[in-house]
Amino acid sequence: MIGAGQAGLSAAYHLVRFGFAPYDEVVVLDRNPAPGGAWQHRWDSLTMRDVHGIANLPGVPVPPSADADRANEFVRAYFADYEKRFSLPVLRPVTVESVRRADGLFEVRTSGETHLTEAVVNATGTWNRPFVPWYQGIETFHGRQVHTADYRGASEFAGQHVLVVGGGASAVQLLAEISEVATTTWVTRRPPEWRTGEDFNPEYGRRVVAKVEERVRAGLPPRSVVSVTGLHLREQEQAAWERGVYTREPMFSRIVATGVEWPDGRTLPVDTILWATGFRADLAHLAPLHLREPSGGIRMDGTRTVLEPGIHLVGYGPSASTIGANRAGFTAARTLRDLLQPLAA
Repeated sequence: MIGAGQAGLSAAYHLVRFGFAPYDEVVVLDRNPAPGGAWQHRWDSLTMRDVHGIANLPGVPVPPSADADRANEFVRAYFADYEKRFSLPVLRPVTVESVRRADGLFEVRTSGETHLTEAVVNATGTWNRPFVPWYQGIETFHGRQVHTADYRGASEFAGQHVLVVGGGASAVQLLAEISEVATTTWVTRRPPEWRTGEDFNPEYGRRVVAKVEERVRAGLPPRSVVSVTGLHLREQEQAAWERGVYTREPMFSRIVATGVEWPDGRTLPVDTILWATGFRADLAHLAPLHLREPSGGIRMDGTRTVLEPGIHLVGYGPSASTIGANRAGFTAARTLRDLLQPLAA
């Protein structure tokens, strides 16, 4: 297994429960120096109130949290306790460099050694592949450019004019925070679609996941959940809404030394460009297997890749949410139990 975030821990738990021997028959390779997955890298101002909680890992519910608890500390502690409680076979820090076919097995080459295995459960998520789109002149900008992956708090932008690029939930949250200490401009490729009416309950969540799953079954790149659900304005962002912070501008056409320029020649001086432009699936180490379709996606059947049924992707596409990650972890473990344990017998 590769990755010890929510999806990886779920899959590891079920594999051990199904009888795979820790370290001998199942091992989890994690690139992080400590438990916590990507959560440990998130900004300090992201609280449990902001994330509306996380899904329970199998066997141990999430402990009670206060709204003000920092997510990067709370979730890290929960994951660390979970690994220890079930003696999960996690090795770290280990960076997987490549996975390729070798004599009927998969060769997993890491920063330290090479493993041969009958199957791979990939749970690497997206955090290590922040996406910044290219625009003409991007290299000429004299100010600072920051991706949300590197965001540490609003205070570093005090007194500046910050251009926030992106139409997702992180852009909405960070605009609210930064606008309290700086002036902001928000630009998106498409007008934002605000979700109204139906609450994000489990039934609604299942319908959203089903729409994302349609794309990966067809071999298309997965869309973000927000692209399906629309944006939701939370209580803590209401004040920013009332100040007009969420007045959106269309995308600029190019970047200049002091800011950005639109097709009509209008320019805007800015001190910092904050790219809230999301992430891509961290799958470069699987490139030797040539799993991608011409469309750029990976065709899936459940958690299995169609071209290599021994490769399972969890925390990818419809299983990128915490609830979806748990379900995918169980599905992958059950499928591998049915495939591999009869062979061992």
